Amino acid sequence: MLKGKTALVTGSTSGIGLGIAQALAAQGAHILLNGFGDVEAAQSQVAAAGQAHGITVDYHGADMSQAAEIEAMMAFGAQRFGRIDIVVNNAGIQHVAAVEDFPVEKWDAILAINLSSAFHTTRLALPAMQKANWGRIINVASVHGLVGSAQKSAYVAAKHGIVGLTKVTALQNATTGVTSNAICPGWVLTPLVQKQVDAKAAAQNISIEAATKQLLGEKEPSMQFTTPQELGELAVFFCSAAANNVRGVAWNMDGGWAAQ
Repeated sequence: MLKGKTALVTGSTSGIGLGIAQALAAQGAHILLNGFGDVEAAQSQVAAAGQAHGITVDYHGADMSQAAEIEAMMAFGAQRFGRIDIVVNNAGIQHVAAVEDFPVEKWDAILAINLSSAFHTTRLALPAMQKANWGRIINVASVHGLVGSAQKSAYVAAKHGIVGLTKVTALQNATTGVTSNAICPGWVLTPLVQKQVDAKAAAQNISIEAATKQLLGEKEPSMQFTTPQELGELAVFFCSAAANNVRGVAWNMDGGWAAQ
């Protein structure tokens, strides 16, 4: 379905970003990875997912808090692949504290990586997409782009901002072949979330299974994690012809979290 297209997926060396990169690769898209962690393992997993299509997988290590590095990454992508057809803005970090105690440097970092980086990739990708009259901006927001949770002021502010950016980008390109949509996951069992489960189990001296049930029970009525693979399939749908008129949505895949 996506043969000949190129997708940039930020924060894609593990977790949600890796799952989305694999799903797009399986549809024949060339992939430009970005992120920290085990780059070689991610590249090999994505290449394996797209092996039947003979895709190319490359990597750029741009720091997503730095506009100049994002510009360099986008220039690299254009030079390497011709243009970026699909941008998946997934890079993100988290910090938890009360508003009055929130470290200023953490606030600035979260807003830069979780929100401003998506603005930079979008503004740089749009001209080529508009010229080709085809493009997909897919912003990985969060259920926290729709609702709030205590202690997560910067994350919730950034994710609400991502949903707003998604809508404006969609409206400005509404009569073109360029669409912009957001994915809003609830709990996803990524290495980051597994650490939270482990910490909860250790703090309360309970089993991992009990800690998992407790974590899900607090917010997610389905009592099950969303998987990176499921999120990848939603991203594939957004890239399909069936989603040509899906524009500016914030699609929650959250087990009923936001329905409460």
